[in-house]
Amino acid sequence: MPLFLLDAFGSASIGVFMRVTEKIVIVPNQFPESIVKKIESWFKLPVVRTNIGGSVLIGSLICANSYGIVLPHFVREEELTAIKSLGGDINIAIMEESKKTAFGNLVLANDYGAIADPRLKRSEIKIISDTLGVDVAQGEIAGLPYVGALAVATNKGVLAHPLLKPEEERVLSEVLKVQVNVGTVNCGIPYVGTGLAGNTRVAVVGSLTTGPELFIIGQALKVVGEE
Repeated sequence: MPLFLLDAFGSASIGVFMRVTEKIVIVPNQFPESIVKKIESWFKLPVVRTNIGGSVLIGSLICANSYGIVLPHFVREEELTAIKSLGGDINIAIMEESKKTAFGNLVLANDYGAIADPRLKRSEIKIISDTLGVDVAQGEIAGLPYVGALAVATNKGVLAHPLLKPEEERVLSEVLKVQVNVGTVNCGIPYVGTGLAGNTRVAVVGSLTTGPELFIIGQALKVVGEE
């Protein structure tokens, strides 16, 4: 079953430390080699090791899908070089004019669409849309604006905060073009983006996540039973 438990730096909030797409996995330089090897074996994708502005909070700071990566203004030159080492035709945008930094928390994206914090400016939304190559709608989850921390989206499904409202669910489903479910991670934490990372084939979840939570996650992201 391609659904794995993991912690890092003594924390089960694994989602704040890594960003996963269909093409790459980005993790902090400080991840132990043992964890990196596990991630490589699970995802079978290129793993880029870098920090963002010296921070290990990759998942919180980076928004990404298969087409692009959105970075905060304080990304360092050597960190940008590490990301560019991926090569290929992926778009990279640095949000130079934005005071916002935690784009992983502010944007929920897959390869079909994106939902963004309603407080982001129109100019910021345009850059995000152009970089990720998808339409971006602004909305909330459970009445809260930091949508990237409140849900995880792949090209097969969305797992969102359990207090997701019906009208919010409709927007998520229409924009991201996948089925939306609700659940928690790490024994009841509703901010599922903090404790979960994955793509259409594999999901990694915090080590405190319970069996019933794992079942819901596997069903929501449709990774259970997949090869």
